[in-house]
Order: sequence, then structure tokens, then C-alpha cells
Amino acid sequence: MSVVRMKFDGDIPVVVMDSGENRFHPDLLDGVENALDEVEKSGRAAVVLTGTGKFFSNGLDLEYLANGGPAYLTRVHRLFARLLGFPGYVVAAINGHAFAAGGMLAVAADARVMRADRGFFCLPEVDLGLPFSDGMNALLTRKLTPATAHEAMVTGRRYGGVEAAGKSIVDAAVAEDQVLATALERAREMAGKQPPAVAAIKRRMYEREIAVLEATG
Repeated sequence: MSVVRMKFDGDIPVVVMDSGENRFHPDLLDGVENALDEVEKSGRAAVVLTGTGKFFSNGLDLEYLANGGPAYLTRVHRLFARLLGFPGYVVAAINGHAFAAGGMLAVAADARVMRADRGFFCLPEVDLGLPFSDGMNALLTRKLTPATAHEAMVTGRRYGGVEAAGKSIVDAAVAEDQVLATALERAREMAGKQPPAVAAIKRRMYEREIAVLEATG
């Protein structure tokens, strides 16, 4: 069974990570990349990315990080860079926990909708003894407010959905049964845009961050 599947809600593609904790095993990275390839080839201007169960994503697969080293981290960085410059509006429907690189995956999207009652956004690298890479630092300090980036990165604080919305980590915190529906609504608002223009605007806006992510392992 594939750990990533794509379905459609009307004309909006929904990329579903479905491997339990949705850690960044190479199979999951392959699945997300392949799904994004399909969206890009289709010319659609919006896509929703979500998980299943308790997790949106629990971040890096630490076994592969230990064994794969820079090559593995390079793949992760390039996925973040791809989302930053993707020729379509990417909405993260955060169904559960978004930890570490899983939180960064959500941050790399254009918009984020999070479950209000359960699940946390957390960057626990300070507790794990894993300093942020140059690429991760560039992404987080660009997409989060300075005060929130400092607090989240230095303290490893856990944010529930309502607090995450208050800190502008996510755009909305809604009931469990409204997470995907709200994300789809935001995606539909962008479905009529022109993908080449979306890509050009985003790639210029995040030119520095994309360059750092693509250059670091």
C-alpha cells in the first residue's frame, strides 16, 4: 500500500500522507514528490496537503538521518524549497501533530489550517540536540514572525491550534471535521489563478530561502 495517495475533491487535488506518524522515510518523500509532479503537470493552481490520524507529520526519519546523512537532508530541504516556489497555491490541512520537520513542511506551504482541539505544532530540535540547518533556519525565520520564530525555535514550545493561530503560525484553527473543508475552501479561492504567475511571484519572493535550501545538506 502506498504511503502517499492523491484524491480529488471536485477539481482540487488532495495529497494525503498515510504512514502513521508520516515521518520523512524515503518512500514518503517519493510519494509526495510524485504527487506534486502530477499536480504540476496537470496545470492546476491549488493543492491541499494533509495527513491521517493523529499526525500531519512527525518530521525526519531519524534512522535515515543517521544513515543517509547529508544526502537525506538534501532531499528534505529540496522538498521545502519546492513548496516555497511551487506553481500552485499549497494549503496544509494540519489534521494532527506537526512536529520538527513536519512542522516545517506545513510552514513551507502557502496557507495552513489546523485542528483547534487536538494536536500540536512544535519545533523540538532544542530538546533533541539537533541544531537547525541553514536551510531550516532560513525557512522558519522568513515564514514566522521574528518573536514567534525565536520562541518556537529556542524553547521548543508546543502550540495548540488556537494558540498557533494567535501567533500566526497557522491561518485558522477549526473543528476537526472542518480542517479539510476549510483548506479546500482556501484552495478553491486560488484555483483560477495562473500557475506560471504564481510560481514566478513565489520564487522571487522566496529567492533567498530557496537558494539556501537548495545549497545545504
